[in-house]
Amino acid sequence: QVQLVESGGGLVHPGGSLRLSCAASGSIFSPYGMAWYRQLAGDERDFVERDFVAHITDSGDTNYVDSVKGRFTISIDKARNTASLQMNNLKPEDSAVYYCNLQNHDDKDYWGKGTLVIVSS
Repeated sequence: QVQLVESGGGLVHPGGSLRLSCAASGSIFSPYGMAWYRQLAGDERDFVERDFVAHITDSGDTNYVDSVKGRFTISIDKARNTASLQMNNLKPEDSAVYYCNLQNHDDKDYWGKGTLVIVSS
């Protein structure tokens, strides 16, 4: 089993920055990837319909949704099994619950419980 714990959400003004972290623990084996998804607070859609934000493999390859390119940076600390998402120049439309995802070597998916980001003046 794998457990994921997100942290770093909060309230920020437009143009501000936040850094989200996701600490993974348990039976994690390479190759694996970690990602961030987001979903509007109160959205009742199933987790499979969360919106992709960014992904990183344990070898460091990254991928982003177009709307965050140049503003968000995903990184991974393999020694600590921690993925971070640096979010700069935040916009109101970035407001959401951000979920951490880990896809393990056996393609099993794991999710954290989410951390809320609110971008508002």
